[in-house]
Amino acid sequence: MATPTTASPLFDVTVRVGCSLVYEFTGSAMLLLNLRPTPNRNHEVVFEALSLGNGLPSEEFIDSHGNQVCRVRLNPGSNFFRHDAIMRVSSRPDNHDLADHTPHRPADLPPELLRYTLPSRYCDSDKLINFAWEKFGKVEHGWPRVQAISRWIHDNLEYRYLSGRADMSAWDVLQRGYGVCRDFAHLAIALNRTFNIPARYVTGHLPDIGFPDPENHMDFHAYAEVYLGGEWFTTDARFHVPRIGRIKVSCGQDAVDGAFSTIFGGASLTYFEVWAYQVARDTVGVGDPVDFSKRLDNSWTIRTDPM
Repeated sequence: MATPTTASPLFDVTVRVGCSLVYEFTGSAMLLLNLRPTPNRNHEVVFEALSLGNGLPSEEFIDSHGNQVCRVRLNPGSNFFRHDAIMRVSSRPDNHDLADHTPHRPADLPPELLRYTLPSRYCDSDKLINFAWEKFGKVEHGWPRVQAISRWIHDNLEYRYLSGRADMSAWDVLQRGYGVCRDFAHLAIALNRTFNIPARYVTGHLPDIGFPDPENHMDFHAYAEVYLGGEWFTTDARFHVPRIGRIKVSCGQDAVDGAFSTIFGGASLTYFEVWAYQVARDTVGVGDPVDFSKRLDNSWTIRTDPM
């Protein structure tokens, strides 16, 4: 499926994002796929295509966090999935529109946001209360404290590629001292929740616009959002610098809600490829071969589309 939209003049950078997945299974299995970008004020879809194997039975629904989820029943053997999208984003960095960062008292929060202040499976904030108040209790409440938490995690937690484990909570990561982006996000969320700041887990794509990546890893990225002044704002302890061009896919209380796939049954992931890179406007279409020779990012230079 492909649906064109009208580009907003606020969005002056074109990005291609997507993934290709293969699952194998021999018995009975079902997948929840969470691959489509979530409607967001920071990006818009120009064209999008989602391929779900060879006519596999499926249905789409919106979950309780607003994610666009697809439930798919697998056939025995190889099951191929591909998502490809052309997106428009702003060349301005994260939180450029952060004006009112006044934190809400719990009594004043919208009821549907209260769950983002509570401990969850991977964000066990109840275990971190003493640590949080010792480290950040004297920092001004609100955005200054959010930034202090992000800076501390960035400076004190070692990033180790491929070190992620599905059984690690925020408390576990703090004791271990290293992790992947998922772990950085869980710890930031848990620490912010100890101060009753609503914080949620976010997964998506992060192209390297104005930020070169020497190792050039393309993967889904996890970070956090905090609710201040009536809006959600990004906090990413993995990098702790404002980034450009985030494409939000999903969110939730922790990685349980934000997984790109959830398997029910005996299926296994046998192939995995992700892409997120800037291209010149109107030069690439969904379904085209992934061609990094057309890539415009992965440097300190920020190149915008002609207006």
